Amino acid sequence: MQQSERSLGRSARSTVAVMASTFASRLLGFVRIAVIGAIFGASGNADVLNLVFTIPNNLRKLTAEGALSSAFIPVLSQSIVEDPSGETSRGLVRSIATFQFAVLAPVMLLAVVFAQPVVNVILDFPELERQVLAADAFRWFIHYTLLISLSAVLMATLNSHRRFLVPALTPVLFSITVITSILLLHRRLGIFSMAVGVLAGGVIQILFQFPSFRGLGYRLLPRWNFRDPRFRKVLRQWLPVVGTASIFTINQQVAILFASGLEDGSGSAMTNALVFWQLPFGIFGAAITTVLFPRMSRQAAARDSDGLSETLQFGFRYLVTLLIPSALVLSLLGREIIAVALQRGAFEARFTVLTSEVLMYYSLGLLSVGAYNFFQRFFYATDDFRTPLIVAVVTLVLDVGLSLWLKETRLGVRGLALANSIAFTVGLLIFLYRSSLALGGIDLGRILVTLGKVFAALIPIAVFIRVYLGRTGPWWEDGSTFRNLGLLAIPGAASIVICLGMYYILRVEAFSAFLKTRRNS
Repeated sequence: MQQSERSLGRSARSTVAVMASTFASRLLGFVRIAVIGAIFGASGNADVLNLVFTIPNNLRKLTAEGALSSAFIPVLSQSIVEDPSGETSRGLVRSIATFQFAVLAPVMLLAVVFAQPVVNVILDFPELERQVLAADAFRWFIHYTLLISLSAVLMATLNSHRRFLVPALTPVLFSITVITSILLLHRRLGIFSMAVGVLAGGVIQILFQFPSFRGLGYRLLPRWNFRDPRFRKVLRQWLPVVGTASIFTINQQVAILFASGLEDGSGSAMTNALVFWQLPFGIFGAAITTVLFPRMSRQAAARDSDGLSETLQFGFRYLVTLLIPSALVLSLLGREIIAVALQRGAFEARFTVLTSEVLMYYSLGLLSVGAYNFFQRFFYATDDFRTPLIVAVVTLVLDVGLSLWLKETRLGVRGLALANSIAFTVGLLIFLYRSSLALGGIDLGRILVTLGKVFAALIPIAVFIRVYLGRTGPWWEDGSTFRNLGLLAIPGAASIVICLGMYYILRVEAFSAFLKTRRNS
């Protein structure tokens, strides 16, 4: 038991390292959208830029970090365990990289040729000028899919060897490249300055990971041995994962379609709100999943059912500890955060209000989406690909149905965010039930204890923020100023201090586990 606790503690420490890297990446993501908002505004061409980029960004979930990693990491982890020489795993990685290039290269060519009809189906811009501009931008952005897919092969390989820091830093370099490109080239290239930055950033992500990848003995030379049983196993698993990921890609594209047909600025409000929502999701939710998914895959390969159950439940309690307070802060301080980050130049106060309201409804489902993705990886680790597919279909149907209704109410684009939160909450409950059946039960008592402690810690945070905003007034209306940055830093820092203090007093498990590893290291 003590060995298991130490192992979970090391995983917690690795998770913190990934969180720190992701935090830097997300901050640069804010800088990126602030630059886009200041230069292009929050409607018109900015809508084209934001919505078109979501197309390759969603496609990467089918071919890169999402579907590929989910199918690839369990098989690669098993290969590493069963063949310590590394010969099997090296051949598998080369085959996967070769297969991705062989499939995606012709797809990219077809996407360029048929860009206009593809964009017209996916997006619903009413003006012909924006339709043409969207198709031209799509011809550039689509190539990012191939670059990020190859980068994901390197990332999955490093993560399977418990190397997390270098892959976690690659998005930092990506954001720096995109920001630099926009600042230097926007006068000459307009929105295409971002396309140049995206493609250059994709190349840099590959180059940055390659030395660590090569240091483990791996290469990217072509290997056409597609009869390898492990390669075929990845493909067999990839197909249902792609099916599941496709459902969510369709789901997000439907939301984009709905948003593009609503009031002007709705598309940018949705995409900008998601950037802020993804800060805690990426720092906490994605980081925990990134570290614990390879661990669960190794435990499943070793048939360590007790360890697998312990890891799953620890990960869920960890998510509860981190994502619920994050949702509260985003809901209460969303308007102020967005104003400080974006409200300058062409980004007006009315855009701040709309974006903050969309963010609030997305925040209601922050824990649900984070835990949903984590439980999905649990089923992938155990070679169960049917359950995630079924739950994904249920979630999609519920989300689209609610969106069709709520977008026609006065909620508008806010209704799309609310529908998403409700649908994923239902999906998470189904996952909880199914995982309990698979493991022979889940210790709900420990989960409820963690929930109780977290909600107790939220009370003083909520009171402080409410009192502080009531005393300081509507300072956010002045937008992005150094004074407002200071005014925002006070409740932000206070919320962190209060939360950590309450977690220490209440002995919240995830926080205590991290402190133990620090003392023992």
